[in-house]
Amino acid sequence: MSGTDHTQPLFSGGPAIILVEPQLGENIGMVARAMANFGLSELRLVNPRDGWPSEKARAAASRADHVIDGVVVYETLEAAIADLHHVMATTARPRDMIKPVLPPEEACQLVHEREARDQTTGLLFGRERWGLENHEIALADEIVTFPVNPAFASLNIAQAVLLMSYEWMRQSDKVSQTGFSSPDTKPARREAVQSLLKHLEDALEDANYFFPSEKADRLRMTVRSLFVNAKLQDPEIHAMHGMIAALERRWIKKQQAKAPKASSEIGKE
Repeated sequence: MSGTDHTQPLFSGGPAIILVEPQLGENIGMVARAMANFGLSELRLVNPRDGWPSEKARAAASRADHVIDGVVVYETLEAAIADLHHVMATTARPRDMIKPVLPPEEACQLVHEREARDQTTGLLFGRERWGLENHEIALADEIVTFPVNPAFASLNIAQAVLLMSYEWMRQSDKVSQTGFSSPDTKPARREAVQSLLKHLEDALEDANYFFPSEKADRLRMTVRSLFVNAKLQDPEIHAMHGMIAALERRWIKKQQAKAPKASSEIGKE
């Protein structure tokens, strides 16, 4: 379908679209085209298989050059979402996680409400062949699922981005003006949350919390989901760092107190 009017100004803004390990340049280009169709402009790539830049992506983007030219590439998903306040993960399959599961309409309503509060958002899309891994979804605040035929639930990434982009633009003139909060009630950016999780996981590792080894990955994912879902603010992040540090100091003191006792007992023998 053709009907492009190049005299019209481009819409821009909206949530960042984040593609995790996309495989084909053509798919990236079609994602860029879908974004441009519905007013989204910020495309982030996590470790694209065939590298970047990509002439195949530019060709498939059908003149959505402003999206292609603005692409930023990251080595890890954690780096790609570090500056965001909220992240949603898209999937066509139900997941065994304690997270809100939203249809596209409710998800985009939340995106608009958060944007109106000057909070940055991102939408995660997985690999062409198998989507997002569970540990990647664990980094998100909510899960977005599409009402697809359960017997044929596979969407390619361009289709999934198109559906979310359409819904975002459709609601652009329906932004709720209620429930606004002041800027100082923003949730912490992802880099602050990731720093806290690293501190906590290191402390728990030292305390041998992730035991037995066959349950370690599940325990880590539970811990991450718990703190991501809490939507902590910066003062709370700082307080948690302090609490973890206090527990670490207590642990060290307890270990030091045991050492002399053990030595004296050995001498008595």
